[in-house]
Amino acid sequence: MPLTAVRHVRKMRGGAQSHLLEADDGNWYVVKFRNNPQHHRVLANELLSAYFLEYLKIAAPEAAIIHVTAAFLQANPEVQMQIGTRRVAVEAGWHFGSRYPGDPSRTVVYDFLPDSLISRVANLDDFRAILVFDKWVGNADGRQAVFYRALVKDSSGSIAGRPGFVAQMIDHGYAFNGPHWDFPESPLQGLYARPIVYGSVRSLDDFQPWLDQVRHFPEEMIDQAWKRVPADWITGEEDALDHLLEQLFRRRDRVPELLSACRSARTNPFPNWT
Repeated sequence: MPLTAVRHVRKMRGGAQSHLLEADDGNWYVVKFRNNPQHHRVLANELLSAYFLEYLKIAAPEAAIIHVTAAFLQANPEVQMQIGTRRVAVEAGWHFGSRYPGDPSRTVVYDFLPDSLISRVANLDDFRAILVFDKWVGNADGRQAVFYRALVKDSSGSIAGRPGFVAQMIDHGYAFNGPHWDFPESPLQGLYARPIVYGSVRSLDDFQPWLDQVRHFPEEMIDQAWKRVPADWITGEEDALDHLLEQLFRRRDRVPELLSACRSARTNPFPNWT
């Protein structure tokens, strides 16, 4: 459901110059604006990725389409972007929102954990899952993730009653090679910078069940995601997006090959692969 921004919290780090905004559903969202410095196509990339990740059940923030009104921008002049020495006004309209994991005044979100803590992240398997996804969608960036403390589930799926670190996979603007909407390939693309998250990888079997889920990804899910992209994000580029998603559907069977190719990177991210 589309939401409306009601309060500005702060500007975020990163090339897209997102801002953290509260919306009228009472939640907070990291909002990428349509006229961001990276390109308007990264909004479509983010939204499509969010729908695909939801279907694959990979830990990622909930996505929303956020309406930023002219009145809101007038009341919050700090909502702007900086390109070099030039300030760029945010356009009123519909923008992409990635839900923040809790109240930012109470929830501490980390973009770095030492290896001693990463090894105890409750959902460490999601780093293998997201690599399958990143290879499929041609994520041209390194894998980005954040961590926060939450009550974690035990092996039965019940809340264990103890706090632990949980990872969320964020920033999918450079899926489909960002604004280029193509699929260049490199062994380094999509890899997380901390090899410890891949310590359990010994073969392609360790990327299941996500490999099979991508191989059998329904074409109708891709079509449904396309239809949910706001028209003014892709005006005049509908045919290009159609072509991109046709290529994506045909890439499904190549993902095992792309994962195996990671071993030829400058530093093998899978030292325990036998």
